[in-house]
Amino acid sequence: MNNSSNMIDAYVGARLRMRRVMLGMSQSTLGKHLGVTFQQIQKYEKGANRISASRLQQTARVLEVSPSYFFEGAPAQQTNATGLAEDSQQSFVVDFLATAEGVHLNRAFLRIADPKVRRRIVDLVVSLAAPEEDSVSSSVR
Repeated sequence: MNNSSNMIDAYVGARLRMRRVMLGMSQSTLGKHLGVTFQQIQKYEKGANRISASRLQQTARVLEVSPSYFFEGAPAQQTNATGLAEDSQQSFVVDFLATAEGVHLNRAFLRIADPKVRRRIVDLVVSLAAPEEDSVSSSVR
């Protein structure tokens, strides 16, 4: 198995985890719906075990998404053309949103109606972050 296969497996697993956490579903509950153990769900989420096509479709049904959801924004295959390569930031965002904190923060942030207040919250978080993070966040503005 090549490195790009492992990268896709890990990406699909991260998307699975993100959706499961967004729904507030435990690994055990998802495992029961799929007929597997929570340990197997852990392996899927880490990308240690590849999810078969039929299991992915069953998982999509349980998590109320289309199977394509698991591949949205997936990293592109490595090519020699570096000019159009995708930004590695996307993986960071998926990793963050796959955490319980990321989901809770995102949900709460989206409930703030005033765009000025949201901007001030972003500025506060940027000011609290490590200095090397400033260059990343300033490119988002």
